[in-house]
Amino acid sequence: MTTQEASRVESPFKSDNTASNMCGFTLMNNQVGSVVAQVMSELDNVRVTHLPSMIRVDGKGKFEVLYDDIDEAAGEETGWFNAAEFEENMSTHYGRMIHQDDRTIMFANPEDAAEYLGFDLKTK
Repeated sequence: MTTQEASRVESPFKSDNTASNMCGFTLMNNQVGSVVAQVMSELDNVRVTHLPSMIRVDGKGKFEVLYDDIDEAAGEETGWFNAAEFEENMSTHYGRMIHQDDRTIMFANPEDAAEYLGFDLKTK
């Protein structure tokens, strides 16, 4: 293939600036990450992907990580899983993340998180 011909071939690697309406996080592939992934996989709008060294959790729109659900699935007493335990097992995230005492809420759209952050989105 000549250089000129190659320049006309469409690249499989493209940039797409449209909003995906997705949010999520990556967990360590360990005992805690496996339990969190198991609980998250039960949500309708969440896809869990197990990889050799990590677990991807991707959700559409908004989803919540309820700490009591993680405690129950792990066979632990209420209060074992919390934001600190979650942060320790999570390596990265995308979208807006809000930690509360009993849950972490993930938002694909930052404006949807405004009320939790104290932002006033109204124009004056």
